[in-house]
Amino acid sequence: MNPRRKQLLFRSHHCGMKENDILLGSFADRYIQKLNDQQLDDLEVLMKQNDIDIINWVIGKTAVPEEFNTELMILIQSFNKSQ
Repeated sequence: MNPRRKQLLFRSHHCGMKENDILLGSFADRYIQKLNDQQLDDLEVLMKQNDIDIINWVIGKTAVPEEFNTELMILIQSFNKSQ
């Protein structure tokens, strides 16, 4: 695994809020090797956002802002629904 993917995998398991650690960590465990460069960029940007916002967007509690309504977010939401 290349260093960028390793770093994102680690960061996905250590986001801050335990719920996000579980959600994003599980997602990254399954998909990190399959994500394209744009999706990796989107994951890096997403993980810089407020933990509460991330969980609310993923579970559908609040609308996802346009700049975060990406292919990656759709994939994360779909993964969350299947768990």
